[in-house]
Amino acid sequence: MQDSPSLSRILTDFVHNLVYDDLSAEVVHMTKALYLDWLGSALAGASAAPVAALRGFTDSMGPGDGPAQALDRLSGTSAYFAAMLNAAASHVVEQDDVHNGSVFHPATVVFPPLLALAQSRPVHGRDFIAAAVAGYETGIRVGEYLGRGHYRVFHTTGTAGTLAAAMACGKLMGLSADALGHALGSAGTQAAGLWEFLRTAAHSKQLHTAKAAADGMLAASAASFGLTGAARILDGEQGMNAGMLGEGRAGRILEGLGKPFGVLETSFKFHASCRHTHPSADALLAIVTEHDLAPDDIAAVETHVYQAAIEVLGPVTDPRTVHQAKFSMGFVLALIAARRRAGVADFSDETLSDPLLRALHDKVRMVLDPEIDAAYPARWNARVIVTTTDGRRLSHTCEVPKGDPDNPLSDVEIEEKFVRLAALHDAVDNDDARRLVESAWRLDQLHDAGAAFRIARPG
Repeated sequence: MQDSPSLSRILTDFVHNLVYDDLSAEVVHMTKALYLDWLGSALAGASAAPVAALRGFTDSMGPGDGPAQALDRLSGTSAYFAAMLNAAASHVVEQDDVHNGSVFHPATVVFPPLLALAQSRPVHGRDFIAAAVAGYETGIRVGEYLGRGHYRVFHTTGTAGTLAAAMACGKLMGLSADALGHALGSAGTQAAGLWEFLRTAAHSKQLHTAKAAADGMLAASAASFGLTGAARILDGEQGMNAGMLGEGRAGRILEGLGKPFGVLETSFKFHASCRHTHPSADALLAIVTEHDLAPDDIAAVETHVYQAAIEVLGPVTDPRTVHQAKFSMGFVLALIAARRRAGVADFSDETLSDPLLRALHDKVRMVLDPEIDAAYPARWNARVIVTTTDGRRLSHTCEVPKGDPDNPLSDVEIEEKFVRLAALHDAVDNDDARRLVESAWRLDQLHDAGAAFRIARPG
């Protein structure tokens, strides 16, 4: 293996050589849309308990002020801690984007460190966009390289996400190809994230993104000062693939880079829950809408899914927290059956204890479907069968969940989603929300991207 081309070098050369002018208008527009979508998620999650816990840490360890803005208090801190806090915030309400093939949430680890750096030094919006594309491409292709075996135990957003953040930051900082290689090696040796937290509703999911974003920035910054990293962190004998149950799908890096750019393959979330619930939610929504079913009409719901959905959602049999409910197939489908939606405001302490929703939750069963499993992760499908109280069996298959590239949200829907999320906890006022939307669509024209996205404190 050691005589074969280094996957790390191929990847870092690609990132180093990437320039804004290489990007099509479609790629640029999609990157701006993904940024706006991320910002809404970060604002909506900024007051959550995991962010408050990490804020306690940063308050005790970090500066009392700084050039970068943490969205939980709209206050200044170091770029490192801003990246950490904002990455945690954007992975709370389960509205951040996802890439199907890599099973990876790019925005939550790419945009927080980029925004923090952009607020620490003047950065043109075009350079910001190119760096974001580099981060997406890195995380997506590394996630695909590691494959399904890795995802069964490791949270890919925490692992591949650390490398994504490092390459995004390194690109924005203008690192050489050699320095990018060292940054990649240092990012890979820090990469972590295990799924065990789901069983007890722990806050680890937000810690994964917080550390991925901050550690990626650390790797890039340290490389700029001369810290070296492993040259073959991906495919070395003791590298990530060897140690993290990877499948070593080298073609996703050797032949996959920029073909097409990963941003164009990325999906927006419509429902405010784990993406693995979305195909089933869309299928059930089609059934209850077409047949005008009321909750009392439903005797049982059987959803045919792929294995990864069972592995991620299966441990949550009795959701006890709002975040855990977002990883409960039963609870998400109960919301769809009762309210015909599963929006961010539908997950609350009140709905968790709602007897109707609990009763519907108990009627849901997941079943492994070999055909659907074979199509995953390239396609996230589900077939739902509803047995009604009068004995009918109603079925619908979701081939393309809403928000996927083949079933996209419109620009208007993305803007509306941002406004809803930004208003969730009065994070920003209406004037700021409108300004942030306008600035996002003009990102490629901004000479100081960080200044444009600084939010004024209330009052």
